[in-house]
Parts: sequence; structure tokens; C-alpha cells
Amino acid sequence: MSEVKPNLPEPWLRGTLSEMPAVPRAVLHALELAKEDLWKWCFPLTDEQLNQRPEGLASVAFQLRHIARSVDRLLTYAEGATLSEAQLLSLRSEVEAAAKHDEVFAELETELMRSAVRVRKLGHSDLEAPRTVGNKRLPTTLGGLLVHIADHTQRHVGQAIIAAKLLAKR
Repeated sequence: MSEVKPNLPEPWLRGTLSEMPAVPRAVLHALELAKEDLWKWCFPLTDEQLNQRPEGLASVAFQLRHIARSVDRLLTYAEGATLSEAQLLSLRSEVEAAAKHDEVFAELETELMRSAVRVRKLGHSDLEAPRTVGNKRLPTTLGGLLVHIADHTQRHVGQAIIAAKLLAKR
């Protein structure tokens, strides 16, 4: 697993990815920040801690799996496709207990790397291009999906960090 370098400004303040338009660049920076924060706060947890539900919150393992798998699903919609049976099965298994640290972090790292490639491919597309989400085919745009990927990921990163901090106090 890759190490996160301490004492750097947040990714969006590093002057990187300047070749990308603003919206996909922001998504890529949000994914970088997610990885850095999750490795800092959650990587030290044990298998047992990853599966605990402190104060009734969702487990850190759930949050990590949900981040990886929801980014994959949202990018599928952004690409104009529908979810595969495998994606639907993985959605249903996000809440399963007994997660293993190395497996969860490997899945997350792999999906974050895959997602960065996918976002780059979409990076110069028309952000106003119509897209639909879910079985109900709810309307949105490519730009709407990309922005949602960033904010949804960060929401769950925050939830994982809160749970990790609670677990560290035990």
C-alpha cells in the first residue's frame, strides 16, 4: 500500500493536475484527499476495530467499502452505462461484518486508482451531457455526477474518521 506524505497542503493546493478542467480536477483532488485522510486515520485500525460500530455508527469497514463501490457505481452512470449484476451484488454486501483490514484497504486503493483513470477519461467531456441514475433513471448531468462523486466521497470519509477516532479512544 502506498504511503501518505505528511505536511503537504491539501491536494487542491498543490498546483497539480492543471491540465484537467476544473470539475474533473476537483474530483481527482477529492479522491486524493480521501485516500490520504483514510490512510492517516483508519489504516492503523485492526480487523476487529474496522468491524465495530462505535456509538451505533456504521463500521469503518462499511464506510471504506461504500466509498470504493459507490464511486465505481457513480462513474458507471457518468459513463452513460447501467450497473452490472456484479455491482449490484457488491452493493448488497457492503454492510457485511468480518471485513479484513488488508482486503478492505486493497479494494479501496485499487478502486481509487481505477476511478482516477476513469475521471481523467471523462475530463474533457461536455459536463452538461445528460445522464440518468438508478432503476428509476433519475435525470442529472455528467457534471452533476462528477460533483456528487467528490461530495459523497468526502461525506463518507468524514464518517469513517469520526468512527475511527471513537474507536481509538476505547
